[in-house]
Amino acid sequence: MKREFGFAIVGTGLISTTHYEQISAIEGAKVVAVYSRSESKAKSLAEKAGADWYIDYQEMLKRKDIDIVSIITPSGTHADMAIEAARAGKHVIVEKPMDISLEKAQQMIDVCREHGVKLSVISQHRFDASSVRIKADIDSGRFGKMVLGQASVNWYRPQSYYDTSKWRGTIKMDGGGVLINQAIHTIDLFQFLMGEVESVYAHTAILAHEGIEVEDVAVATVKFKNGGLGIIVGTTTAYPGLSARLEIIGTTGTAIIENDQLIKHYLRNLNNESEAINLADNKNHNGEDRDHASVDPSALDGASHRLQFIDMINAVQEDREPLINGEEGLKPLKIILAIYQSARTGQPIQIENL
Repeated sequence: MKREFGFAIVGTGLISTTHYEQISAIEGAKVVAVYSRSESKAKSLAEKAGADWYIDYQEMLKRKDIDIVSIITPSGTHADMAIEAARAGKHVIVEKPMDISLEKAQQMIDVCREHGVKLSVISQHRFDASSVRIKADIDSGRFGKMVLGQASVNWYRPQSYYDTSKWRGTIKMDGGGVLINQAIHTIDLFQFLMGEVESVYAHTAILAHEGIEVEDVAVATVKFKNGGLGIIVGTTTAYPGLSARLEIIGTTGTAIIENDQLIKHYLRNLNNESEAINLADNKNHNGEDRDHASVDPSALDGASHRLQFIDMINAVQEDREPLINGEEGLKPLKIILAIYQSARTGQPIQIENL
């Protein structure tokens, strides 16, 4: 590794602690600056990180020891913050969703390329051991033809989750509800494993929370370009907080990932089809929830974030694209915005028409 990589954390929301802890755990990486609109929050995180704090973003971006900015501000500000950082010559990591607008997201990609900086969109679950293992089997052909996928995120957020933050639950800043905020990682893995999505047909509703503008329940049917079919289900009303679950089915393989753990993994033995052996490591998994983000966003395990930060550092050093670049970050965003459009219009939506 070159000289120490300096990171700036931009925003001090719930996930900021994960970013600070995981960056700090990387040899040769250090958080050198923290930005927040709130002076007290900026000071608090900066003190933990041994960093300087700022409430003036442009002033912070003048620092020459900042190599990479990690943006975790409200979703509707992501593109604007990233574009400023890129113009200042900083590489950019941005939390999901990369923005709430496809136009702004594409502008972010274009400006980063124009200024020769790397862009990585947080989709950390692609680095989970379970995802890596199943993706390798699918790509090698061991799953055969992909035929059916089911993605469900049945989580719980109390009314106070929305009431204690002015931007949560708003179209302007959140861009949507359970799909774009909580379920986007599962939706990203869904298309990463099953293949690119051709079209969606959906319904969304606000059924359990008051004073919000965005869905707390959503269902969608999906058609993949490879001919496979799928279902997406999401809610923040499932008291007391259930699981995030992916079921991936091919003609010769089946896998279930639940709360980031591979709990079922079957590959058909063509010589003995009656022999079904679960290849998953945790065969005794009982389906119960761990300490998990299904209830508390701060309970997120940050190990996969660390792997994505390391990939970004390597991408800068090797002058290559990060594994999850802007174009990859666009994929789940397009699916979710197509679902919203379908729910508004009552019509199926072709992804390529967005």
